[in-house]
Amino acid sequence: MKIAGIQKLTLLDFPGLMAATIFTNGCTFMCPFCHNSALVIDSSLNELIDEKEIFEFLESRKGKLDGICISGGEPLLQNDIIDFIKKVKTMGYKVKLDTNGYLFPKLKEIIDLNIIDYVAMDVKNSIKKYPLTCGMNKLFTDNILKSIAYLKENHVDYEFRTTIVKELHDFDDIKEIGELLKGAKRYYLQQFEDSENNIKKGYSAHDIETLINYKNYLNSINIYTEIRGI
Repeated sequence: MKIAGIQKLTLLDFPGLMAATIFTNGCTFMCPFCHNSALVIDSSLNELIDEKEIFEFLESRKGKLDGICISGGEPLLQNDIIDFIKKVKTMGYKVKLDTNGYLFPKLKEIIDLNIIDYVAMDVKNSIKKYPLTCGMNKLFTDNILKSIAYLKENHVDYEFRTTIVKELHDFDDIKEIGELLKGAKRYYLQQFEDSENNIKKGYSAHDIETLINYKNYLNSINIYTEIRGI
């Protein structure tokens, strides 16, 4: 696995558990508001962490940590992610995967192997705005729709989430996302944060009242929705 970073303790990334988070190198998208630009732009220049170091760390934290989050970038780009997850599971840890859902066949394979405990899938925007939101000129979205549908079938515990950006998301987008996610177990609206690590500048957050209005609408159509980051 090409691992470019580790957060040795998080109380937020894995719901209900104390966990560590690793960040894999590279991504399928170039979302302009992404705050992990170093994992996306010129990622080949990043100094990588040897897997041995990760496993030594996990061995030293047995009984103290409950799980590990595999984030990115896009973790499903890693050819050996299945073997990595299996090793982590043999150590007694629960595993959460963060993904954009674009690589549906790999996502389905991992879920069907029953080696993952929780999946958090980013739903970037309404389908018509997916290319713009992902920083792409064109984007094949069928796999996105397949990933959403498969997670909604409850093969594994999961959540959907969207980072809400004022310049990219409006109420019409929220309504379309709501149609996509009807029947979903849980959905989180994440407040955008501007930082020096964003891929592009010029993006901003909606005010809290707008996020609350979005949340209330989604709850009104029976999608359990909460807000993060405020």
